[in-house]
Amino acid sequence: MKISIVTAVYNRVSTIEASMRSVQAQAGVEIEHIIQDGGSTDGTLDVVSRLARVNTHLENARDRGIYDAINRGISRSTGDIIGLMHSDDAFAAPDILADVARAFEDPMVDGVYGDLDYVSGDDANRIIRRWRAGPFDLRKIRRGWMPPHPTLYLRREVFDRWGNYDPDFRIAADYDAMLRWILLGRIRLTYVPRVFVKMRVGGASNRSISQVVKKSREDYRAIRRNGAGGIGTLAWKNLSKLGQFVGKREAP
Repeated sequence: MKISIVTAVYNRVSTIEASMRSVQAQAGVEIEHIIQDGGSTDGTLDVVSRLARVNTHLENARDRGIYDAINRGISRSTGDIIGLMHSDDAFAAPDILADVARAFEDPMVDGVYGDLDYVSGDDANRIIRRWRAGPFDLRKIRRGWMPPHPTLYLRREVFDRWGNYDPDFRIAADYDAMLRWILLGRIRLTYVPRVFVKMRVGGASNRSISQVVKKSREDYRAIRRNGAGGIGTLAWKNLSKLGQFVGKREAP
């Protein structure tokens, strides 16, 4: 079993090294790291070239945005399992992908996900929010539940049959795609109860009030498009995030 990790990057010289090293530290499983650069000019490409290994595959090309870049990376991948590693993020431990591969030993499993820690942009050991996803339950979708997207790994067949990310969504293409895969594709997900990824705060969806409003509009469009409910689903989705701030603690 080979796992393809797709990283879309554009001008992330300050974080791409930590992200790449966390991928390279994964043990016990065959990996390829597909890096899709959108034309970085800040030294990102120098870092990638310096750290690249035999299983690192870089393409530097202009794109229509992050989801278009991710789609390009997926099209270049060759693994049986596909997951993402954003250029600001890092794995929480070196055996995460080994656990992912173990879960996929069950041929009935289409997708695997885990938990997520939001960490400070300046200090990856300082936890801001803790997203504990819990076991999959289709009934929770109408209450706005979703697996943490950066922790989600899918068999290649899911993309082949149900499509990649729709780049017409500038912020919420991940939510739209997950709704499509889960509600229309009826994929079978399994939960691994451990933190997979440390995600730095300050991403495209929450860097300003205007972006939050835009994301909510796109979320609602995705909800309606995929038959996931209505305004109540959107409200539950946003309210559910409040619990992620309760009980946060410093990482040991």
